[in-house]
Amino acid sequence: MFVKQPSSTLVEASAWTKLERSGGRRSCRPLSAAIGETVKPTLGQYLASIRHDRKMSLRAVEEASEKEVSNAYLSQIETGKILQPSPNILNTLSEIYKIDYVQLMDLAGYVSPTNARDANERHGRVATFAEHNLTPEEESELLHFLQFLRSKKPK
Repeated sequence: MFVKQPSSTLVEASAWTKLERSGGRRSCRPLSAAIGETVKPTLGQYLASIRHDRKMSLRAVEEASEKEVSNAYLSQIETGKILQPSPNILNTLSEIYKIDYVQLMDLAGYVSPTNARDANERHGRVATFAEHNLTPEEESELLHFLQFLRSKKPK
């Protein structure tokens, strides 16, 4: 859904954003900032984000999967009409997008194995945006922000 701003620009409104009115102007800010907590993307939102990052159309994914994942089916996953596609479909998409299959299984609600670890042990998960093709400047900014967040934690 797109919302027309007074300046005649279009702003995408999704689960990631909340439009607010402030002083007669609309502002768009992350939903997590609006409610003070982190918002975990749905499987569909995540897959759509990765597909757009890879600059692939729904049909291009269908062709890359050799018609194992139809463009209509992928569209239904991305829009949330299908919440738990089969593991085979998730495996195919993970191979096409070159992303972690276990993460897709987790987002789809499948039970994933848990590895017990000590509190001081690193979790070993990849960074949230590791699947996106970040520029060196964006990576640097993320690292600076992470350093900032860690500096705020009580020791």
